[in-house]
Order: sequence, then structure tokens, then C-alpha cells
Amino acid sequence: MLAQFAKLSLQRSVSRPNSAAIQSVRLLSTDGKVSPPSDPVHLGNLADNPGAVTERLRLGRGPGYGKGKTAGRGHKGQNARSGNGPPRPWFEGGQTPLVKRMPKRGFFNQYAKKYQPLNLERLQHWVKDGRLNPEKVTLTELVQSRCVHKLEDGVKLLSDGAEDFHVPVNIVVSRASRKAIEAIEKAGGSVTCTYYNNLALKVMKDPVEWMSKRRVPKFAQPVKTKDIDWYSDPKNRGYLADPEAIMTEKAALKEI
Repeated sequence: MLAQFAKLSLQRSVSRPNSAAIQSVRLLSTDGKVSPPSDPVHLGNLADNPGAVTERLRLGRGPGYGKGKTAGRGHKGQNARSGNGPPRPWFEGGQTPLVKRMPKRGFFNQYAKKYQPLNLERLQHWVKDGRLNPEKVTLTELVQSRCVHKLEDGVKLLSDGAEDFHVPVNIVVSRASRKAIEAIEKAGGSVTCTYYNNLALKVMKDPVEWMSKRRVPKFAQPVKTKDIDWYSDPKNRGYLADPEAIMTEKAALKEI
């Protein structure tokens, strides 16, 4: 049967077969076996099943197609205009929408910094469990040890648990409160507040990846006057402050 089917498929027909001949290629016998086609099979009569392929809807191609002139949009109205898609969710037909009628309070500060908080009690717990090396703790160690889960605009050290804090830790963060600085220095540690821009934070998050690419950039210095003043203040233990002034502040805390 297969040899006969292959022999018939090699024959060529001069005339183009009609649709009935095309359908005869796919006829099945009653016993479930493939019956040979009545006409030869070649590229001229190969076709897909009826209805498998539909014609693309062509709008605005004349009245003979049935979708000319208004292209199925009807006459006039909002939906009949070109370039006018569906309205926005708060559109109310032209009247003042509800989102504009409601009063507004406050504002969004686009220059605000969002620091990831880190409390002393959590820092002490991580050091006691051996997750952090107290000799030097940076943003990299904090993220990789999951002490903080993200950096955002930096890490700010807060004073929750300052009464029970007794572990000497040398830590470098973006910001730190005065109480947190006092608690760490009383325990024998040190705090350094360093400025990090967005690129520096990306490097601190995964420095090994940057070192493998040999693209470790030089960290930028603060540009805003407010940031320069904050990191230059020895009370904040800023990295731009005078080291002698920082030692004077530490001595003043010990006397208290």
C-alpha cells in the first residue's frame, strides 16, 4: 500500500485539481487504513483543512470588502475617531473626575533618602551567632549575612537595644543616630558614617562580581551642601570629619 501511494505521489498533473480532488487526498477507508488519493499528490494540490486558516480582517479597503468607509466603527461618536482609544479609568465623560475633586494634602519629596534600619539588638545577635565578624562590618557583610535584606539608599544604625549592648564592633554604615554611636563606643567599638551613591551601593552589594569584571569604580564624594556638612561633623562620626575632632568627641563621651 505504501509503495503504491509513493508511486502515485511521484506522478505530475498538468491541470489544477478542484476542491473535491484536494479533499480526496485525506480520505480514510472504513477499516481505518489510509486509502490512496484519486488524483496525484503534488505541491499544487496540498492545502490545509477547511477553516484552519482565516483571512486577515482588512479595514478601510473599499465597500466591496464590507469593512470600508467607517471600517466597522459606525457614524460619529467617541469610538469612531482615529487615535482615540479607550478612555482612562478615571474618565467621567468630560466632567471633573473624582481624583481631581478630592482635596490633596502634603507632598512627595523626590530628594528624600530611604535608609534601611539596623538596630543594635539585631547587630549584637548577629555577632554572637558568628554571622558577622566584629572587627570590621560593612554594608557588604550586612547584606550577605542577611542582617539587612536590601540597601535601598544605605543603612542607618538605630539605638534599639542600646541598654544591653556590650559587643565591641567596628562598623561602617551610611548614617547612625547619636545614641547608637554612644552605645557602640562605650562597648569598645567604633562607628564610621560614609556616603554612598547609587553606583557605590551596587558595588557594595556584590563587590566580587565587580572585581571579576575589573570595573570597580572610584566612589563619588557628596555634592550637596547638606550631605557635605553632615559627613564633616565629628559628632556624626563622618568620614570627612577631622580625625582629631573625632577623638575629642570620643573623649567627651567617656567623661560623661
